Amino acid sequence: MRDEKLAALVTMTQAVCRGYLMRSEFVKKMERRESIYTIQYNVRSVMNVKHWPWMKVYYKIKPLLKSAETEKELASMKEDYTKCKENLAKAEAKKKELEEKMVALLQEKNDLQLQASSEAENLSDAEERCEGLIKSKIQLEAKLKETTEDEEEINAELTTKKRKLEDECSELKKDIDDLELTLAKVEKEKHATENKVKNLTEEMAAQDESLAKLTKEKKALQEAHQQTLDDLQAEEDKVNTLTKSKTKLEQQVDDLEGSLEQEKKLRMDLERAKRKLEGDLKLAQESIMDLENDKQQSEEKIKKKDFETSQLLSKIEDEQSLGAQLQKKIKELQARIEELEEEIEAERAARAKVEKQRADLSRELEEISERLEEAGGATAAQIEMNKKREAEFQKLRRDLEESTLQHEATAAALRKKQADTVAELGEQIDNLQRVKQKLEKEKSEYKMEIDDLQQHGDCCQSKGEFGRQLEEKEALVSQLTRGKQAFTQQTEELKRQIEEEVKAKNALAHAVQSARHDCDLLREQFEEEQEAKAELQRGMSKANSEVAQWRTKYETDAVQRTEELEEAKKKLAQRLQEAEEQIEAVNSKCASLEKTKQRLQGEVEDLMIDVERANALAGNLDKKQRNFDKVLSEWKQKYEEGQAELEGAQKEARSLSTELFKMKNSYEESLDQLETLKRENKNLQQEISDLTEQLGETGKSIHELEKAKKAVETEKSEIQSALEEAEGTLEHEESKILRVQLELNQVKGEIDRKLAEKDEEMEQIKRNSQRVIESMQSTLDSEVRSRNDALRIKKKMEGDLNEMEIQLSHANRQASEAQKQLRNVQGQLKDAQLHLDDALRGQEDMKEQVAMVERRNTLMQAEIEELRAALEQTERGRKVAEQELVDASERVGLLHSQNTSLLNTKKKLESDLVQIQSEVDDTVQEARNAEEKAKKAITDAAMMAEELKKEQDTSAHLERMKKNLEVTVKDLQHRLDEAENLAMKGGKKQLQKLESRVRELEAEVEAEQRRGVDAVKGVRKYERRVKELSYQTEEDKKNINRLQDLVDKLQLKVKTYKRQAEEAEEHGNTHLSKLRKAQHELEEAEERADIAESQVNKLRAKSRDAGKAKEE
Repeated sequence: MRDEKLAALVTMTQAVCRGYLMRSEFVKKMERRESIYTIQYNVRSVMNVKHWPWMKVYYKIKPLLKSAETEKELASMKEDYTKCKENLAKAEAKKKELEEKMVALLQEKNDLQLQASSEAENLSDAEERCEGLIKSKIQLEAKLKETTEDEEEINAELTTKKRKLEDECSELKKDIDDLELTLAKVEKEKHATENKVKNLTEEMAAQDESLAKLTKEKKALQEAHQQTLDDLQAEEDKVNTLTKSKTKLEQQVDDLEGSLEQEKKLRMDLERAKRKLEGDLKLAQESIMDLENDKQQSEEKIKKKDFETSQLLSKIEDEQSLGAQLQKKIKELQARIEELEEEIEAERAARAKVEKQRADLSRELEEISERLEEAGGATAAQIEMNKKREAEFQKLRRDLEESTLQHEATAAALRKKQADTVAELGEQIDNLQRVKQKLEKEKSEYKMEIDDLQQHGDCCQSKGEFGRQLEEKEALVSQLTRGKQAFTQQTEELKRQIEEEVKAKNALAHAVQSARHDCDLLREQFEEEQEAKAELQRGMSKANSEVAQWRTKYETDAVQRTEELEEAKKKLAQRLQEAEEQIEAVNSKCASLEKTKQRLQGEVEDLMIDVERANALAGNLDKKQRNFDKVLSEWKQKYEEGQAELEGAQKEARSLSTELFKMKNSYEESLDQLETLKRENKNLQQEISDLTEQLGETGKSIHELEKAKKAVETEKSEIQSALEEAEGTLEHEESKILRVQLELNQVKGEIDRKLAEKDEEMEQIKRNSQRVIESMQSTLDSEVRSRNDALRIKKKMEGDLNEMEIQLSHANRQASEAQKQLRNVQGQLKDAQLHLDDALRGQEDMKEQVAMVERRNTLMQAEIEELRAALEQTERGRKVAEQELVDASERVGLLHSQNTSLLNTKKKLESDLVQIQSEVDDTVQEARNAEEKAKKAITDAAMMAEELKKEQDTSAHLERMKKNLEVTVKDLQHRLDEAENLAMKGGKKQLQKLESRVRELEAEVEAEQRRGVDAVKGVRKYERRVKELSYQTEEDKKNINRLQDLVDKLQLKVKTYKRQAEEAEEHGNTHLSKLRKAQHELEEAEERADIAESQVNKLRAKSRDAGKAKEE
C-alpha cells in the first residue's frame, strides 16, 4: 500500500511538472507565431508601398532632413580617414617587409640555381657514365658478332685453302705429265749427269743422317711415352691408395676397379695404336723418300727453266745491243738533221738579202722611171739597157726561185726520211719492250711456280711431321684425358658423398630444430599442466573451505539439510577423485616428458656434434663465398654510390623546385595583395565620389562642405600620390623581377654553354680513346683476338657462375628469411594461444565466481523462505530477488553459450593452426627441393666450368704444340733448303708419294675441320646447357616467389586469426562487464536483503515489545 501511494504521488508530481513545462512552451510558440505574422505583414506593406511615387519622394527628402547629423557623419568620415591612413602605413610596412623578403628569396633563388646547376652537372656526369656503360655493352656485343664473323671467315678460308690445295694437286698432276715428257729428254742427257751422281750419293748420306736423327727422335718419343705410362701407373697406384683409405665407400671401390679394367683395355688399345703409328712412320718415311725424288725432279725442271731464262736473257741482251745501235743511228740522223736545218737557215738568210737587193733595185727602177718621165723621154740605148737589166733581173729571179724550190724539196725529203726512220726505230723499240715485258712476266711466273713448288714441298713435309706429332700428342692427350676422367669421376663421387653428408647434416639440423621446438612445446604443456595442477589445488582448498563453511552453517540449521549435505559431500568427493586422477595423469605426463626431454637432449648433443662437423666443412665453403661476396659488395657499393648520387641530385632538384614553387606562390600572393590594395583604393574613391555627391545634394552647409571637399581632395591627392608611389615601387619590383629573370636566363645559358663545352670535351676524349683503341685493336693479331675471345667467354661464364651463385645465395637468404618469418608466426600463434588460455582461465574463474554467487543465492533463498511466514514485505523482496536471480541465471546461460562458442572457435583455430603447420611443412619441403635443385645447378655449373677449363687447357696445349711445330717447321725448312742445294733430280716415285701425301694432308685438313665443327658444336652445347641452367634458376626463383606468396597468405591467415582472437577477447571483455553488472546487481540484492532482515528484526523487536506490554 505504501509503495502504491508513493508511486501515485510520484506520478502526480511528474504529471504536474510536465503539464507546466508544456504550457510554458505552448505560450512561447504562440508568441513566436504572432511575431512571425507581424513581421510578414510589415514586410508585405513595405514591399507594396515601396514603388509608390510619394514614397520615392519621401526617400529622396529623408536624407535632406538629416542635415543636422552631417557633422557627425564628417567626424565619422575623418575617423575612417585616419583608419585608412593607419592601414596604408601598415600596408607600406608590410610592403617593405615583403621587399626585404623578396631580396632574401632572390638570393636564396640564386643559391638554389647554382646548386641546381651543380646538380645538373652531376646528373650529366651520371648520364655520361650510363651512356658509357651502354656503349661498352654495345661494343662488347659488336665484338661478339665480330668473333662469330671471324670464325665464319676462318671456316671460309679453310674451305678456300682446301680448294686451292685441290687446284694445286691438279697443277701438280699437270706438272707430273710435263715431267714425264722431260724424262725422255733426261735419258738422252744421262751421260752428262753421271758426274752428278756422286753429289746425289753425298745427299743420300745426308738424308741417311737425317733418318738417323728421326729414329733418335722416335726413340725419345717412345721414352716419353713410357714415362707417361709410368706416370699413369703412379696415378693408378695413387688411386689404389685412395681406394684402400676409403674402406667405407665399397661401391666406389667397385667403380674404380671397373675403371682400372677400362684403363687396361685402353692400354691395350694404346699399344695397338702404337703399332699402327709405327706402320704409319714407315709409310711416312717412304713418302718422304718419294717426296725427295719428286723434289729432285722438280729441281731438274727448275734448272731447265733457268737455262731457258738464260737464253731469253741473252736474246734480250742482243736486242738491247741492237736497240743501242739504232739509238746511235738515230742520234747521227738527228745531228745530220740539225746540220741541214742550219744550211736551210743560211739559205733563208741569203734569200732575205736577195729580196732586199731586189727591193733596192725596184726602188732604183722606180726612181729612174720617174726621172725618165721627168726628163720627158729616154733614148733607145737607155731603153735597151733597161731591157737588158730587166732580163738579167728576171734571170736572177728565176735562179732564186729554182734554188728555193730545190732547197725546199731536199728539206722535205730529209724530213720524210727522218720521220720514217724515227717511226721505224720507235716500232722496233716498242716491240723490244713488249718482248722484254713478256719475258719478264714469264720469268716471274716461273719464279712463282718454283716458289710455290718449294713451299708446297715444305708444307707437305711439315704437314707430315705435324700430323705425326699431332697423332702422338693426341694419343698422349687421350690417355691423359682418360686418366683425368677417371679422377673427375672420383671427385664427382666424392662431391656427391659430400652433398649427401651436407643433406644429412641439414636434415639433422632440421631435426634438431624440430626437437627443440617439440621440447619447447612440451615445456609449455608441462607448465600449463603445472598451472592446472595449482589451479586444481586452489579449487581443492576452496572446496575444503566451502565444506567447512557448509558445516558451520548447517550444524546450526535443521536436520532436514543433511541429505543435501551428503549429496554435496559425494559431489565434492567425486570432484576430489577426479582432481586426484588428473593430478596423477599430469604427473605421468611430466615423467614421460622428462624422459623424452632426456632422450631429446642426448639426440641434440649428437646432432650438435654433427652440426659442428658440418660447420667445419661449411667454413671452407663460406670462405669461397666471402670472396665472391666481396666482389659483389664492391660492385654493389659502386652501384649504391651511383644511386645515392642520383637520389641526392633528385632530392636537391625537388627541393629547388619546391622553393621555386614557394617563390612563385609568394610572388602571386604579393600580386594578390597589390590587387586588393588597388580594389580598396577604388572603393575609397567610390566612397569619396559618393560623399561628394551627397555634399552636392546638401545645399545648406556649402562652405563647410567645400572645405571638407578640399580636405578630401587633398587627402585624395595624397592617396593618389601614395598609390603612385606604390605603383612605382611595384614597377620597380617588377623590373627587379625581370632583371632577376634575365640574370637567371643568362646563368642558365652560361650553364648550358659550359655543359655543351664539357660534352664536347668528353666527346673528343671519347673519340681520341676510341681512335687509340681502334689503333690498338688493328695492331692485334688474329691469335690475340681468339685468346681475348676465349678469355671473354671464360669471364662471361665466370660472371654467369657468380650471378648464379649470387642468385642461389639470395634464394637461400630468402628461404632463411621465410623460415624466420614462419618462426615468428609460430611464436605469435603461441602468444595467441597463451592469450586464449588466459581468457579461458579468466572464464573459469568467472564460472567459479558464478558458482559462488549461485551458492549465495541458494542461501538467500533459504533465508527468504524462513522469513516468508514473518512478513509480506519480505515476500515481495524475495520475489524481486528471485526475478533478479532468474535474470542472472539467464545471463549465466548466455555466458555459458558464449563460452561454448569461444571453445568452438578455439578448436577451429587449433585446426587452422594444424593446417598452417602442414602448409608450412609443405613450403619447407618445397624450399628444400628448390635448394636441392639449386645445388644440382651449382654442380652442373661446376662441371661446365671444369669442362671449360679442360678445353682451355687443351687449347693452350694445342698452342704450345703449334709453337713447337713452328720451330720444327723452321728446322725442316732449313733442312729442305740444304737438300735443295744438294739435290737436283727426282723420279716418278716421289711424285706418286707426293700425291698420296697430298691426299693424306687433305684427309687431315678435313679431320681438323671436323674437329673444329665438333668444337663449335661443343660450345653450342655448353651455351645450351648454360641457358638450361639459367632457365632452372628462373624456375627456382619462381618457386621461391610462390613460397613467398604462400608465406604472405599464411601471414594474412595469422592476422585474421589474431583479429578473431582479439574479437574473442572483446567478447570476453563484454562478458566480463556483464558478469560485473550481475555481481553489482547481486550485491544490491544482498543489500536489499540485509535491509529486509533489519526491518524484520525491528518488527520482531516491536512485536516483542508489544507482547511484553500486553503481558504487563
